[in-house]
Amino acid sequence: MASGDIQQKQHAPDLSRFETLDLLNLFSNSLVLHQTIPYLPISSLLSLAATSPSFRDLLLRRTPGVFRHLDLTRVRTAQFDIDGIDRGGEVWRNVQVDENLTEDDFYSGRLRGIFRSIRKRDILHHVQTLILDGLSVTAEFCNDILVDPSLRVRILSIRDVRNLNERKLMQSLRYACRPTRPDDTPRLKGLYVFGARDAPTLATSSPAKQPGAARGAANTSIAWNHKSQHALKESIKSEGDDWYHKRGRIISRHIADGWGETLIDCREVIQFDAVLCNGPRHQNSPAFGRFPATQSGLASTAESPWGVATFALGGCASCGSAPEGFTMYGDSPREQLPLLAPVPLHSSTIKAATCPRPIGESQADVSSSKFIPRCLECIRERYCFSCDQWWCEACYQVPHRQDLITQHIHIVDQTSDLATLEPSNVKIRESFKESEPSPRLSGPDAMKALPRNPSKPKISRSCWECEHNCLDCIANTQKLCRACGGGYCIIHYEGSTLTLCDWCSTRRGHRFRELY
Repeated sequence: MASGDIQQKQHAPDLSRFETLDLLNLFSNSLVLHQTIPYLPISSLLSLAATSPSFRDLLLRRTPGVFRHLDLTRVRTAQFDIDGIDRGGEVWRNVQVDENLTEDDFYSGRLRGIFRSIRKRDILHHVQTLILDGLSVTAEFCNDILVDPSLRVRILSIRDVRNLNERKLMQSLRYACRPTRPDDTPRLKGLYVFGARDAPTLATSSPAKQPGAARGAANTSIAWNHKSQHALKESIKSEGDDWYHKRGRIISRHIADGWGETLIDCREVIQFDAVLCNGPRHQNSPAFGRFPATQSGLASTAESPWGVATFALGGCASCGSAPEGFTMYGDSPREQLPLLAPVPLHSSTIKAATCPRPIGESQADVSSSKFIPRCLECIRERYCFSCDQWWCEACYQVPHRQDLITQHIHIVDQTSDLATLEPSNVKIRESFKESEPSPRLSGPDAMKALPRNPSKPKISRSCWECEHNCLDCIANTQKLCRACGGGYCIIHYEGSTLTLCDWCSTRRGHRFRELY
């Protein structure tokens, strides 16, 4: 019996080490720690480090990279909810400030205070990814991040920030990337500034202090909020990245003048969440000078040498490509690749920020991801805002303004002196009318003005609320009322049907109710 007990003790597993597994032992595994840390705010990390000397030694001394990813958008003291200071001194009277306080100190005071606090804790020089989306950030504060030798910020996100002077920011970026700059400067390699900030995570509220009925309703609301948020995240993942997998307008905000030159000067040094337009009208395009410059009715006559792309397009509807070619991940130069949202959590490298994600469950080769970056001026009257089709310069030439005007000339028979124009003495060329009224000519002058080979535009604007659309989309959305004969848009005319406009449809409904 004694020998059997000894053998049983020898083969029995030692469960003591599993029973003593706690959070400290779990975080001692560097893989678990680095995968968990980016999801925790800095306040939680500091609170955890203050619980015991062991956690303090683990988080603040022994483990590098704990504060590599710093997101200050969730810090309450970093929020700036004060309006502008130039409203008759109203805000200045409500806030006791020093007479020597500058505008930069006023707007960036909260962030500078946070920086001083974490600098004292010997944390700031470990930060490599800094997210300041939606906060009050000034150009002087960004310049300090660029030139401060004690900082190692490689990726900075300042999307949808407030009180930012973009002109000063451009000057700081262009100076930091000058050819005579010191070696290994600037340390910043990626800047998120053009896109929209990431959607905030829904906070979970505790309904413990609420009555029974209210507590049940709160639990139901929280559950539905989490389900909605999960569904939203899954739908965003299935759509893929903005530039590579989505088509249409990517950057909705207004691009200030000068950003194109800034991207040119910062090329090969700092990458942005937008790229330069490669249309043939820009000097950086491989197809520059191969096509004549066309001036459409709405396009500006002054050609810009550089432009920031705000649209991501597929191939031309006719040839399937573009004169400048595609921007393809793995094939195009690194400076032509945009930074992709969201900001990477587990890495602070440009390679991770520019790598497109596979869509859904498919693990297809990401090198097949490609797009054509264009600005609005390069696709004006070439792009359909409904179906995302477009026609390149090699396949379609936008008609000149004079050609479009002569296509709408009304030829009136001079023998008729009637005030009203009858169909027998009026001839109207079939085309889509422009926003301006067409000039009315008569007799030989009108015949001379008519083009011999008129080119019918592929893109037109038939509704004031619709953008420019192709002929197929216009045919599907613009209808003629069978009752009054007027034209209407089935999308923006509420109450209209496929056969009746909104006014006739409403009028017939009133008549039907009067009869019965």
